[in-house]
Amino acid sequence: MKDRAVCDTAEVETIRIGDATVHVATPSDVAFSGCVYIDLHGGAFVFGGGEACRESARNQAAAHGLLCYGVDYRMPPDHPFPAALDDCLAVYESVAGRFGADRVVIGGRSAGGNLALATVLRAHDEGMTPPAGLVLLSPEADLTESGDSFQVNRTVDVVLPNPLMSANLLYANGADLAHRYLSPLFGEVFDGFPPTFIQSGTRDLFLSNAVRLHRAMRRRDVDADLHVFEAMPHGGFGGCPEDGELLTEVAGFIRKTLRGA
Repeated sequence: MKDRAVCDTAEVETIRIGDATVHVATPSDVAFSGCVYIDLHGGAFVFGGGEACRESARNQAAAHGLLCYGVDYRMPPDHPFPAALDDCLAVYESVAGRFGADRVVIGGRSAGGNLALATVLRAHDEGMTPPAGLVLLSPEADLTESGDSFQVNRTVDVVLPNPLMSANLLYANGADLAHRYLSPLFGEVFDGFPPTFIQSGTRDLFLSNAVRLHRAMRRRDVDADLHVFEAMPHGGFGGCPEDGELLTEVAGFIRKTLRGA
């Protein structure tokens, strides 16, 4: 153990798994013993790590009553693609090996949603068992930014008014933005894909990502739910009742997914 902090709702330990820094949060009230939520932070692949990632892990552990691994993945410019995905996969492999893939849910917001989905696709490609469930909150699933909402919701989204192409190109480091590990919207959904929770808002710049991803999954009979909130921008309202409703929906999905694990 390198660092340990105790708060009212969770104890957070910072460890290393491979090249990744991981904040492991244990809630004071454990509802799902032996189950894990892997939290992948947002931030356009270039920020959101450090203390913010650590606090997110603590909050997730407290909210859902289960062990949370917050992956403080490496980021560009020093560590472009595929470093972040390598870190997420290494953490998933470690956690699934220790607890069992059927006891793991992977979730992420924005860029973290991209990495969560890409981790599942790559894990399948490398012969690993998929997790029990997947939570994608306004996922940045298409780095080519080809969807309708990238035009319609431009400047309408008060949180993310403009596209992130410069950050996408920095992260990709010359790789094709349409590659399935960079834009997992274009990845082949495989048989046995885990149940998936997808969220967006009508004013979210990434709304098209969520809608198109949901349709792609439903065409393959994946158990996928899409929750779109009225007037919600990217990342939520920041404390309004709708944010509480979203948290309740995510908690219900996680309970349902891990029931019997």
